[in-house]
Amino acid sequence: MQTLTSIPKTDYQSTPFNLSTPQGLLSTLQELRQTVETEGKLTFDQWRSHIERPEFLASALNLAEYLALRRHDLRSLQVALKPWGLSSLGRIEARVIANLDAVITTLEVICGSESHQNRPPIEFFLEGDRILQQHTEELFGDSQRRVRIMVTLDTDAATDYEKVREFMRSGANCMRINCAHDTPEIWENMIKNIRHAEQETGTTCKIMMDLGGPKIRTGSVLRPLDKKRVFLGDHILLSRSLPVVNEKKSASKAIPSPVDHFQTCCTIPSILDLLEVDTPVFIDDGKIQSRVVDPQYLLPDGELGLLLEVINASPKGVKLLPEKGMNFPDTALSLSPLTEKDLSDLDFVGTHADIIGYSFVQRPADIELLQQELDKRFGASLCRPAIVAKIETAIAVANLPELIIYAAGKQSFGVMIARGDLAVQIGYQRLAEIQEEILWLCEAAHVPVIWATQVLESLVKTGIPSRGEMTDAAMAERAECVMLNKGAFVGKAIAILDDVLTRMEAHQLKKTPQLRALHSW
Repeated sequence: MQTLTSIPKTDYQSTPFNLSTPQGLLSTLQELRQTVETEGKLTFDQWRSHIERPEFLASALNLAEYLALRRHDLRSLQVALKPWGLSSLGRIEARVIANLDAVITTLEVICGSESHQNRPPIEFFLEGDRILQQHTEELFGDSQRRVRIMVTLDTDAATDYEKVREFMRSGANCMRINCAHDTPEIWENMIKNIRHAEQETGTTCKIMMDLGGPKIRTGSVLRPLDKKRVFLGDHILLSRSLPVVNEKKSASKAIPSPVDHFQTCCTIPSILDLLEVDTPVFIDDGKIQSRVVDPQYLLPDGELGLLLEVINASPKGVKLLPEKGMNFPDTALSLSPLTEKDLSDLDFVGTHADIIGYSFVQRPADIELLQQELDKRFGASLCRPAIVAKIETAIAVANLPELIIYAAGKQSFGVMIARGDLAVQIGYQRLAEIQEEILWLCEAAHVPVIWATQVLESLVKTGIPSRGEMTDAAMAERAECVMLNKGAFVGKAIAILDDVLTRMEAHQLKKTPQLRALHSW
């Protein structure tokens, strides 16, 4: 079977055609179109058996053609098109062939050659946007604003009805319940408040319930008697079982002990068997970055563990605490994204949620696993919840086209850019780049995207935003939904975000300027 990686790439920096002439440009574009159409069809044919929804076929084909297009270096071609006043290829995501045909037809007119095709009608250019809007409405419901706002609820939402109602009045379109916290009884009370507020405000609010997924965290912590924080160059002992602590003291806190190094364990000990010398291990959202220096270290209790060296930490040191997330950026983890708790929670989630947030999804088989569990509970019911895949790892990014096909080919689907874990996994310096690529790919497939993690975080927590996060919130207009996390001032943040998104909508659609008249000069 021919795969995307087996298809040869073309570097249009070294094209045989003269890009300074319209004839050379025309020949180049005609060749490119043929390549995109041929390679796109090959990929689409491989995907076809996984697509059950007829309405998704056109989106899947456009995605395949977009992938075929973006496997080539088009930078010199874009520059060469500018002097002729032609649309560049940089806004082609939602309508690949229509854009190519429009440029080719215009070049044929410029060259005085007989046109081999009719200029695509305006409907062809609007169709991708229309389909994306339709999929967004299916996922998040109707809204006066193009970009929806999602709010993460805290436990108080189960008892504070006025808070929930205020969120909706301020502009929230979707409420998120994190199943890693609270209980089904609390979730049910949250949902009752949401449905009551819908009736009172006359607005629609979707409910997304996040399955917890496998939680890779630190266990109890032992620390040397004379140290409270971890510094650059320190060592951490990583064990497969809980460190032995004083029985009279709580294991939920770091316990001083007559040891030379900090010691903790991993809540999924089988991961330690995959780690080798120099393997990176990040703790607490990357606040502590370390590497393995000895994968067979003899621990004080006589067991074998790992010795980690801290390679990056705050100059003031970082507290190593229990229940903090652990990331292994260069390690392929073969973990099921559905834990026993998730399977139990799914019985409730499947009957109460509009959307299931799917954590730690990485491969098409992970999508199939959740769909099979939904089939067991609901069969072919049209009322099954939609799925939102949280993109948190480099593997998920690499497999994103297939994740989209397997999910959206069967049911309503969206993608969340989980920027917290993703940044730790791929490196902070690559986050902006990969975020853009995810947005482009999803737009090509007409799949809604949720822009998540630390949106207006200072505003949510303190009531005062930073300058940088206001710009981040404005750029979130390129997604279909923006997620706010819980905090004391989240109601205020919803109102400000609603204002920002409404203003930006008049200026920009995805990454296309709307050219609204400027009012500042």
